[in-house]
Amino acid sequence: MDMPDFVERESGVQKTVSSFDNTMQFNFSEEPMDVDVREVLLAVYDALQEKGYNPINQIVGYLLSGDPAYIPRHKDARNMIRKVDRDELIEELVKFYLRTHREE
Repeated sequence: MDMPDFVERESGVQKTVSSFDNTMQFNFSEEPMDVDVREVLLAVYDALQEKGYNPINQIVGYLLSGDPAYIPRHKDARNMIRKVDRDELIEELVKFYLRTHREE
């Protein structure tokens, strides 16, 4: 199923543009984060591991769904991870991955 087209108006001229033709830009705030994302991820990872869960699967489940039920209350992990926007968590993970793998 094709994505619906949208109408773009330039100088009174109407043209149809497919949503696949445009690149959307996603901007993060340049303000420093109140919470250390790295510390939150490590603490949540440890809490998941202590409870016997697969930390990677659980964190991915949370990031994809936004459902905090993937994260246990153990060691306040659920509250900690909810204080950080999922976008910020994903941004930190992507930055770390690229920094690590560009150096190889």
